[in-house]
Amino acid sequence: MNNFAIHCRVYYEDTDAGGIVYYVNYLKFMERARTDLLRSLDIEQHSLLEQNVMFVVHSSSINYRSPARLDDELKVTAVVKKMTKVAIIFIQQVVNCRTNTLCCEAEVKVACVSPINMRPTMIPTSLQQKIQLL
Repeated sequence: MNNFAIHCRVYYEDTDAGGIVYYVNYLKFMERARTDLLRSLDIEQHSLLEQNVMFVVHSSSINYRSPARLDDELKVTAVVKKMTKVAIIFIQQVVNCRTNTLCCEAEVKVACVSPINMRPTMIPTSLQQKIQLL
């Protein structure tokens, strides 16, 4: 499957008092990449809700390698590792474009659930087909 990537800048609000990206903000950058990956497939979050489905993070495993700092430009990737009928596992990386170093990498599992009862539900067939084309 192909790498999907977005670029983002580190702003003051993303950092701690020392000007280093606060660890939880890497997860926010990764969320944006996953959302934009779906958007690149013409899948909007609100249209999923209209189909009574939404994605929630089920689990994540993240390894921090090298800190990013204020004003750095980051490349955030999202690759589908595996898809089941109710979940998608992504491999994601955040790379500092200035130093070309890996800041962190993660495996993130998102589950498809019903927004009504928050129980697992099948990923719509049309969405499965689009993701399989990646």
